Amino acid sequence: MDPKEKVWRRKRRHLRVRKKVVGTPERPRLTVFKSHKHIYAQLVIDPPIGPCKVLTGASTLSPEIRDKVKELKGKVAKAKLVGLLIAERAKKLGIEKVVFDRSGYKYHGRVKALAEGAREGGLQF
Repeated sequence: MDPKEKVWRRKRRHLRVRKKVVGTPERPRLTVFKSHKHIYAQLVIDPPIGPCKVLTGASTLSPEIRDKVKELKGKVAKAKLVGLLIAERAKKLGIEKVVFDRSGYKYHGRVKALAEGAREGGLQF
């Protein structure tokens, strides 16, 4: 499969899911983006009209976990660490419940590890 077509198909899946998955102030959207090296997670509120508001984010590049990430082998273990960090940051903001937005990615591997890490950190999906 052509790489451009693969990206296009993921974006189409993401837009199809985004019609239904909406982040509210009571239950923000936990969205995931993964690149070849890193994984990113953000808590987002979607207003009825206008741009989205990002409450907090975490990634493998975050200063709190950067040293731990370098010691770990494998992207799945790193993704779980990012899930724990985003849960910790959400708790500081008083957020316990979220809506999980996998951004068109399949729910396995790094995406699943991030979700499990966030659940272990205390977030409810």
